[in-house]
Amino acid sequence: MQSKSKHEDIAGGQAIIEGVMMRHGNKIAAAARRPDGEIVFQEREYTPLTKRYKILGLMFIRGTINLFEMMIVGFRALMFSADVALSEEEKKPQGWEMYLSLFISFSIAIFFFVIVPAFFFTKMKYHIDNLILLNILEGLIRLGMFLCFLSATLLMKDMRRVYMYHGAEHKTVFAWENGEELTVDSVKRYSTRHPRCGTSFILFVMIVSILIFSLLGRPDLLERIIYKIMLLPVVAGISYEAIRFTGKYSHSKFVQVLSWPGLLLQKITTREPSDDQIEVAIAAMKKVI
Repeated sequence: MQSKSKHEDIAGGQAIIEGVMMRHGNKIAAAARRPDGEIVFQEREYTPLTKRYKILGLMFIRGTINLFEMMIVGFRALMFSADVALSEEEKKPQGWEMYLSLFISFSIAIFFFVIVPAFFFTKMKYHIDNLILLNILEGLIRLGMFLCFLSATLLMKDMRRVYMYHGAEHKTVFAWENGEELTVDSVKRYSTRHPRCGTSFILFVMIVSILIFSLLGRPDLLERIIYKIMLLPVVAGISYEAIRFTGKYSHSKFVQVLSWPGLLLQKITTREPSDDQIEVAIAAMKKVI
């Protein structure tokens, strides 16, 4: 999740295993709780590519770059938290296992959210003439599978805890944005749902992809899959700018209506955190501000 602060910089982060990763400016900090209750930190400084190379910070380019960087940063934080949070009796994943898992997850995502919808599109195009309607139906298939996937994660105890830490991250960023002293009591008052959350970003991607993929016409299955993969950076770039817009003008009634579906979706991916989970989120935030 990334959020627009009243301060000059942007603060955001993500939930990890028994912890939270926060990023502000050039500082990144992950905080995870050991089985014995101790909070352990991983801190480092990193200058984003969009700040190092002016061309990469241009509108519609920066979104794809930021997404790529946050995937790498988030994956490193996830590996750190797995090492910290798992007890000695539990088998800790090796580096190659984590990379293999990431590759498999990415491949599954491409299969279900690119290949499967494209397959249905090629089957439906012989029965439906309206190109816009075809793309809307394909988008609904993609959205339906995504909602089924998210709903299935609620059956997993470990994922429900991750969603609680996700809620703690949002609450902490909200409190910081509003100039609150970062205490458990002050953070608890804020919502677990934030307009600049990655969950909302994914929903924007699905909506924007309907519009962009409508320009492809009616290609064959293989061509459509290749075109869609090639256009993913374009979709990500436009979606990133859209979600920045909703964060910047979050008090606008129009933007609130625009953000409502994403916030509704966060009812799945965020949960009310416990006090000790909020403590971890606060600890990570204090390391970067």
